[in-house]
Amino acid sequence: GSATVEKLATNAVMAGCEPDYMPFVLAAMQAMLQPEFDLSEVQSTTHSIAPLVIVNGPLGSITGIASGFGALGPGHRANASIGRALRLAMMNIGGAKPGVSDMALLGHPGKFSMCLAEAEQVSPFPPLTEMWGYPAGSDVVTVLGTEAPHSVMFVNDADDPDSPDRLLRILAEVCTNAGSNNLYLRTGAVAIALNPEHANVLAKAGHTRQTIQEQLFDLCHVERSRIRSLNAALAPRGNDNDSIAVVENPDRFLVFVAGADGLYSAVFPSWSAGAHGNNAVHQLVIGDQACEVPFMSSGNVTA
Repeated sequence: GSATVEKLATNAVMAGCEPDYMPFVLAAMQAMLQPEFDLSEVQSTTHSIAPLVIVNGPLGSITGIASGFGALGPGHRANASIGRALRLAMMNIGGAKPGVSDMALLGHPGKFSMCLAEAEQVSPFPPLTEMWGYPAGSDVVTVLGTEAPHSVMFVNDADDPDSPDRLLRILAEVCTNAGSNNLYLRTGAVAIALNPEHANVLAKAGHTRQTIQEQLFDLCHVERSRIRSLNAALAPRGNDNDSIAVVENPDRFLVFVAGADGLYSAVFPSWSAGAHGNNAVHQLVIGDQACEVPFMSSGNVTA
């Protein structure tokens, strides 16, 4: 179908969106319609992939998109309804029907809704949008097709100089877990939501987003023999002692800050398939158009 503003608005209303949420729904859909997102494949794969929407910029906070306690849980209307509006649009406009055109064997709860904001106010790092080259203060949505979040438990010890490295090693262990496609297909991205406490452990050790990405890239190499022993059909050709990276380059780690201080951060592995290898996409949010975005108001956008 054609994702017109009218049709998207209809699905947003059904999802419980306030009018102020519409610019985020529109921007997220526009991002998902970029060829790099491989929406048709995302809709039809047997994998459990679902769009993870990360919001940056002051409009997100003003609109009430949560970034802290329970940001991906119940109780946050903006988060829940924006993500739900996208899913309803994928079903009602895009035709995704379980077992017919949406072939996810099991799915996961994020296929209902998976939207949150980056906790920019408490983050020791610049916003995620810095990776995409947007000016500071830009309102942007980033979308990546991911699995459900995988828990990362880390107990900081301020007296242990190895604490930052331990955290990075734990993150790498989760990123290379034997059940996720990243280990076998190695073309996708991985989203990493550091809680503010964990982010500050790394920042106080001198880490930037770039150095975190680079160290994770180095740590997220596995021997070909491990892949062969788990899923031989998916092992790349070569020597068993060859070191294989689970992503193509450090920029494939989307490191952002969300959640609340404590023991738990999260890793979101990706599908790592599709014509473009399951890339993250991003789109500027236009918040002053009375819910009518210029590039969409003059015609249809094909879903």
